[in-house]
Amino acid sequence: MENRIDFIISPKFWTVANNFGLNTNLLETNLINLGVVIGLLFYFGKGSLSNLLKNRKLTILNTIRDAEERYKEATYKLKQAKTRLQQAKTKADDIRTSGLSQIDRERKELIDAADGDSKRLEDSKNTTIRFEKQRAIEQVRQQVSRLALERALETLKNCLSSELHLRMIDHNIGLLRAMESTIE
Repeated sequence: MENRIDFIISPKFWTVANNFGLNTNLLETNLINLGVVIGLLFYFGKGSLSNLLKNRKLTILNTIRDAEERYKEATYKLKQAKTRLQQAKTKADDIRTSGLSQIDRERKELIDAADGDSKRLEDSKNTTIRFEKQRAIEQVRQQVSRLALERALETLKNCLSSELHLRMIDHNIGLLRAMESTIE
């Protein structure tokens, strides 16, 4: 059983090509036939296979380059985001610290202001009490003096006669003149 591919060729070429044939049965082919087939495939497919491999290689290299660039960009953006996050945390801590210190200052200022108001009210109260006490003492003194004068006048009116009364007036006039002469 012989598998041969016979070409339809004119009979005059049969004598030359009588011994030439292509055996397609792989088990019956010899190395020369395989070498010829592989050589032909390599020769004709070399350019397209090479171009295909070059294109594939360029595509892969471009993809790798793009991936590396995206990775670098993502890494840079991540660093920027971390930096901004750290700055935001620092700023938040500063705001929190300054807020707490401002609250503390305002609380102390309010306490100091309340203490000052309390002291002023206490001083005002004490001043008012002293003033009212002095006024009450002065009123009592005036009333006692008035009452003492009224009693003294009443006693004098009852005890003094008109002659004694006239002598007393003369004596007081003399005292006033003496005081008047010493002043001048």
